[in-house]
Amino acid sequence: MAEKPLEGPMDVGRFTALANAYGSALHRWPPAEQAAAMLFAQTEQGRAILGRAGRLDAILDRHRVEAPSPALHRAIVARAATEVRQERRRRFWWLGFGLAGVGLAGAVAGLALVTIVHPDIQPDHYVMDANATSFGDADPDADQTEEDL
Repeated sequence: MAEKPLEGPMDVGRFTALANAYGSALHRWPPAEQAAAMLFAQTEQGRAILGRAGRLDAILDRHRVEAPSPALHRAIVARAATEVRQERRRRFWWLGFGLAGVGLAGAVAGLALVTIVHPDIQPDHYVMDANATSFGDADPDADQTEEDL
């Protein structure tokens, strides 16, 4: 967030807000605010505000975070590996569903095209049924006459 510099001398509220945000080291403050802050820091209120900010800076500087234990490190790495495997598996299944959907859409489009473009045409030749043979009809009800050769 860009700080909007104020024209003229700095007031107590602005100096306190900047000290809370940036600490007691004026070189870390926004460059546009530093000149006015240096003038205000020479006052009694400015020294008191910078003193409180300096104590907080010292407390924060002393704080150390311990390195994670080897067991915690192994648990984090194992969990991350599991998450990666599950994500790959999910992507594989979605890819399969996508390919199946594309195939199904192609089949439906082909069926629609064949139905619309190629209407039913009655065959002009004899279609053999289950009782037909190449020598004639083998139906038990058919008359047993000899066919012309």
